[in-house]
Amino acid sequence: MTAKSALRAALLAALVAFSGGALAQEAPAPASQQIVTLDWERLFEGSKWGERVRADLAEASAKLNAENSRIAEELIAEERALTDQRATMDPEAFRAAAEAFDKRTTDIRNEQRNKAQALSRLLEDERQAFTAQVLPLLDEYLEGNGGGIVIDTRAVIRALSRLDVTDEMIALVDDRLGAGAPPPASEAATPATPSSE
Repeated sequence: MTAKSALRAALLAALVAFSGGALAQEAPAPASQQIVTLDWERLFEGSKWGERVRADLAEASAKLNAENSRIAEELIAEERALTDQRATMDPEAFRAAAEAFDKRTTDIRNEQRNKAQALSRLLEDERQAFTAQVLPLLDEYLEGNGGGIVIDTRAVIRALSRLDVTDEMIALVDDRLGAGAPPPASEAATPATPSSE
């Protein structure tokens, strides 16, 4: 091999090495392969919609807790009064009154449990409604920004922070959807207040 051909081979190898390194550092991935990460929980919690749901549920939960406390006090007073009357009541009459009290207590407990479950369903209904409204916006975001795949950050071991689009999506969701609208199921979350009387 002549000195000239050896020099040419060395230059060619250096050019290939340089161009390969530059391509590895500079060339963006095809749009269909670009991956972004999204914290779906933070998207919901950090949006105006999520804030409204949290406030609604906190208010409903506080009302339910206050109602439970009031009913418990009323039932305790009624049980005490029934116990005090036992000595002056016919045994059969007392037994019937006690059974009626127990049945009413069980019914009230079931109604209050149903209310608590309705609040849990309301949260799930809100999340489902949020997802249905947000997915088209996420598709729109990906189309406009060359993204192809979204991975929940909870499934990612490590990623560059610039891949996280959560803040952009929160801004987009707030702009387009605002606080959202309560789903129809929210009406069932507040059944009539039972009475211990």
